[in-house]
Amino acid sequence: MIQLVGAVAFLIASGIAVATFPRSVLVFLAFQAALFAVYLARMPAWLRAALLGLALLVMMPLIGLYNGYYLEVATQVGIFVALALGLNIVVGLAGLLDLGYVAFFAVGAYSWAIFGSPQANAIFGGGFPLAPIWFYLFLGVGLAVAGATGVVLGLPVLRLRGDYLAIVTLGFGEVIRVLANNLDKPINLTNGPRGITPITRPPAPFGMPYPEYFYFLVLAIVVLVVLVNRRLENSHIGRAWEAIREDELAAQAMGVPLVRSKLLAFACGASFAGIMGVVFSAKQVFINPESFTFLESIGVLAMVILGGMGSIPGAVLGATVVTVLNLQVLKGFSLWLNELKNAGVVVLGFNLADLPTQLEPAKYERMIFGIILVLMMIFRPQGILPVRRRQRELAARAPATGPATPAP
Repeated sequence: MIQLVGAVAFLIASGIAVATFPRSVLVFLAFQAALFAVYLARMPAWLRAALLGLALLVMMPLIGLYNGYYLEVATQVGIFVALALGLNIVVGLAGLLDLGYVAFFAVGAYSWAIFGSPQANAIFGGGFPLAPIWFYLFLGVGLAVAGATGVVLGLPVLRLRGDYLAIVTLGFGEVIRVLANNLDKPINLTNGPRGITPITRPPAPFGMPYPEYFYFLVLAIVVLVVLVNRRLENSHIGRAWEAIREDELAAQAMGVPLVRSKLLAFACGASFAGIMGVVFSAKQVFINPESFTFLESIGVLAMVILGGMGSIPGAVLGATVVTVLNLQVLKGFSLWLNELKNAGVVVLGFNLADLPTQLEPAKYERMIFGIILVLMMIFRPQGILPVRRRQRELAARAPATGPATPAP
């Protein structure tokens, strides 16, 4: 009861604080921490769902009215949550290390970008872009095309595992990016490094502003992805993936179809990325190959590892932490430091105006992610919110800390 009252009070207080100080990054971080506290607090499942629904469906859009940047951050978090959940199927459940996951994101994005922009006129001669209502059909097209691409990737790597699988998938991700960069001749499919713009946006119902519309659309897709993940995890397919992850030979001996299970893992994980790629291209209105670099795949993998491989709440939390750290904490700290530099503030006899621009925190994003991952592997290898089985396995492997028993 105390946890319930504390979590609800924290949520209400942080929401009021955001409305009072709409430009404070720390206050918005407190609101996000309140959501986490509500999830962890002991309470009935229906009450937890109601509180989270109230926070995400009512409080978050109201916060966006005070500061639209917060709504943009929440939308970006939702996009990366869906990507992390997709990769969690491949890496966390099936145990297949995929370093080219952003390729499926790119396939989905280009599927709508080409046909939802005048770019398709260079291929078919005219009649494009498609009407905005076609966007909803292309959510399914992006899912299907990305899923098929996942099968194409899975077929050549069925016999590979570990480092060899990681190298091949890394190469696949780079192949997709290079193709997008060079398929502007002899037929201009992707417009090369110049990218594609303008990309048609879908019609927003009831005249809703696009920031709110994309927030609700991404939130709906994330909820659907979580439900599908939960159903897969508890199905015989999810059990087969976990068996392959633990011991491939033993799984095969027990009758698990390796080929079908691996291809299904690649296809399911890729399909989630394909849907979000379609949404991303419509939201951004412009994409180019630099939106889908290898570092994006590493970022999504870091989200899965940070939250806990195989854990659905862990993937959600990992995506939230990494995205907020990138979009808010580091950039906010850099902006605050620049304000101090411009004001000529002196700290311990050193004038901050003389501080080199190379020392801005936002430029060390990847280094900070690397330090966080190293620390996680040392002190909490199971992740922040691990699945119970993974936690028990690591506890069983840990060396005993008591005195050694003398040999008889």
